[in-house]
Amino acid sequence: MVQKGPRPLVLCGPSGSGKSTLLKRLLKEFPDKFGFSVSHTTRNPRPGEKDGVHYHFTNKEDMTAAVAKGEFIETATFSGNMYGTSKRAVDDVRRTGKICVLDIEIEGVKQVKTTDLDPLLVFVMPPSIEELERRLRARNTECEEALRKRLDTAIREIEFGKQPGNFHIIIMNDNLDKAYTDLREFISKNTLDKDQALRGL
Repeated sequence: MVQKGPRPLVLCGPSGSGKSTLLKRLLKEFPDKFGFSVSHTTRNPRPGEKDGVHYHFTNKEDMTAAVAKGEFIETATFSGNMYGTSKRAVDDVRRTGKICVLDIEIEGVKQVKTTDLDPLLVFVMPPSIEELERRLRARNTECEEALRKRLDTAIREIEFGKQPGNFHIIIMNDNLDKAYTDLREFISKNTLDKDQALRGL
């Protein structure tokens, strides 16, 4: 189904868990080793977002048709907008010989597990729901109702993350430097291409 290459890396965790920060750090430190899979979405771009960089922006009609044709590895719907990872987005990264990184939600993780991608699955855990709420409030980007919804979703995500067998590793992000070290160690131990084995890691 998908172009063979290094084993992909899936990062999952509630909004506010710090997974985006960890991911940015990884891509910045090892730009030649990792490539980010750019997701599709039917939502409108936010200020500063570029098509093909942050997301492939599309519309519901086109995305639904592409999903029906089997062009997507995983899809999910949030707040009325569709999100998904196309096979082509993953292929584009793997053809370069880089480890493809996917930042996806739990529904996406469930779908990816049914494919032949065989990814390394990492769950980023916030220290507590209280700390997660504090981080989300500090962003000051949402109304109370939206914030509550995010926290309800986070509770469900954490429950799924804790269940044995759902992820290869759970990284507790109560200290960013330690969490990043744990992530690096996990990847360097588990990358399939042992010759290339993240010598820099």
